[in-house]
Amino acid sequence: MGYKILLSPSGEVFDAKPSETILEAAIRAGITIPYGCQNGSCGSCKSKIISGNVFLEGYQESALNNSELSEGWTLCCKALATEDLEIETRPSVDDGLRNPIITPVRIEKLEKLNHDVMKMILKLPGKEALDFQAGQYLEFIMKDGSRRAFSIASRPSDPLIELHLRLIEGGKFTHFVFNEMQEKTIHRIEAPLGQFYLRQSDKPMIFVSGGTGFAPIKSVIEDMIESNNTRSIFLYQGVKAEEDLYMHEICELWKKKYSNIKYIPIFSDPNEDDNKIIRRGLVHSAVMEDFQTLSDVQVYCCGAPILVETAFKEFTKKKSLPENEFYADAFSFSPVKPTS
Repeated sequence: MGYKILLSPSGEVFDAKPSETILEAAIRAGITIPYGCQNGSCGSCKSKIISGNVFLEGYQESALNNSELSEGWTLCCKALATEDLEIETRPSVDDGLRNPIITPVRIEKLEKLNHDVMKMILKLPGKEALDFQAGQYLEFIMKDGSRRAFSIASRPSDPLIELHLRLIEGGKFTHFVFNEMQEKTIHRIEAPLGQFYLRQSDKPMIFVSGGTGFAPIKSVIEDMIESNNTRSIFLYQGVKAEEDLYMHEICELWKKKYSNIKYIPIFSDPNEDDNKIIRRGLVHSAVMEDFQTLSDVQVYCCGAPILVETAFKEFTKKKSLPENEFYADAFSFSPVKPTS
């Protein structure tokens, strides 16, 4: 037993088994639907249900909010058809986003930024450069077909690609990076991916970063500086303790050099001898304390799924942030994806 899925406006049709998501069925059929994280966190595969019904669970509300759900939107990576469907997918190229490509890259440099964060510099073949929007991410493609996603920390104008990788307990790839990976070796990536990028607006911007969630935020801020974008920026960088803070000097330099940038580091569980000047608490709570209302700002949040979900719920329900002004990139382990 299966269901027919009709894609609008392309007119493509494919079959979906009751046990597989719409996205899994599309990939199996060789049909392209825009997607990113494949775990209900990024919203890249968001599509409109024209007719039919789906079973949907296990997604983050920041990727598909209640208003969108009531309007008939769904996430193809988490939706299972319960009858024949017609869905309208978003175009692959949206707001200037480029279609991803698979390309070899060379590891140019590996440099530890603190006890558990590695900066990795990648180079594309020849004089090629990656065409992406600040804030997007890439995926390493492993020999077994599995993938690992990492946000790009460099600007689109930079000739090399900068990544920040945190050592994950039990994480096979990051342990390989920290202990075995050699500079000048060749690997494969797919990029650019993701819907996290700067939206046009005059509203003040609040960046909420947890750990290496700073990477895409660094990309966006440095791109704004380069383009002389002087929108008000409030950068909240949350880490557990002082040893986890990295690139603190760069943020302090931004704060000192550019009057539109405010920088607020936060320690959630500091050691006794950590810098007493640095604020204590949860990073999203600091934003709640500092702003009476978020009704006229944009929020860009990057970090662990629990941070993103908590910030979304607290900001929208308690501080009047419009749901459509919350943009997020939730970091989690990516499932195995078929390669092209």
